Amino acid sequence: MDSLTQIVLGASVAEATLGKKIGNKAILYGAIAGTIPDLDIILKFFVDDLSATEMHRGFSHSLLFPFIIAPILGLFLKKIHQKLSNVSYLDWTKLFFFSIITHPILDAQTTWGTQLFWPLNYRIATDNIFIIDPLYTIPFLIFLIICSFQKNTSKKRKFYNNLGLIISSSYLVLTFVSKGIGLYNIQSALEKENIEYINLNTKPTFFNSILWAGQIETKDSYIFTYYSLFDKSNVVFSKAFTKNHQILNPIIENKKIKQLINISNGKYIIEKKDEKIIFWNLKLGQGGFSKNASPLIWSYEITQNNNEILVSPGKSFRENRNYKEEFNEFLYRLRGI
Repeated sequence: MDSLTQIVLGASVAEATLGKKIGNKAILYGAIAGTIPDLDIILKFFVDDLSATEMHRGFSHSLLFPFIIAPILGLFLKKIHQKLSNVSYLDWTKLFFFSIITHPILDAQTTWGTQLFWPLNYRIATDNIFIIDPLYTIPFLIFLIICSFQKNTSKKRKFYNNLGLIISSSYLVLTFVSKGIGLYNIQSALEKENIEYINLNTKPTFFNSILWAGQIETKDSYIFTYYSLFDKSNVVFSKAFTKNHQILNPIIENKKIKQLINISNGKYIIEKKDEKIIFWNLKLGQGGFSKNASPLIWSYEITQNNNEILVSPGKSFRENRNYKEEFNEFLYRLRGI
């Protein structure tokens, strides 16, 4: 999720854990703890960009990480705040543990996915919430602000913070329901049109859980669609986009190629232009909302130089995008057809 959401989530969880004893200090330390897993971005200063991208949301986003880092941070805070005799080392540890572990659990519900079970090289991605969703974040933020103005021992403080947690968590549950409805309707349309497929995935579009993007993998291609909860007409599928995976066969064992495939979760399209191989990562979904819109959003260019495989960021349709037009298309499709 975006940084603001993780900050508010961490702060709210910390408040629920230790707010009665230390007041707004819990909110402050929880906000800091909520961002700690994302410090893995510093990897880009020590490894190449491709490796940093592959390692993002790895160890620091695992279920193991809080068990290691929380006791260390708890000890550090206990020494800093020795005068707070009513707050034990265990209290500080719990504050950091719960504020940190909720971060990867939430991130695992977005498109990028999270290595919750690191060191296993498998990413959990339930794709039920967009990385920025105001309906999830705003209740947290509003009630946390109100909470911060209440006295430590006030029942209202606990009430407002819990209310924010309950509302946002309830919305999170509803995103699974909404995703299920979209999945069911797209699946039904595939069966009705006798389209054989290997895998079907749905993911939320910008800032909402009403309009869902469907990505369907067949034997040798990908097709795409959208489904809004307000739709009244039949589901319409895009044209087929050929995988062309065989183009990579001569270099499939190369480390960088394996990294590209891993980053894309195995969902990619290959093109060959002149001496370059274009690797289109489909993890972020389709670009545009029309039937024949391009699925090409995120790409890498693969070249060979003296038998060495070189990988560099490629061009995408986003470089020349018309934001106003795209937003209008999005609103039109969100309202249903």
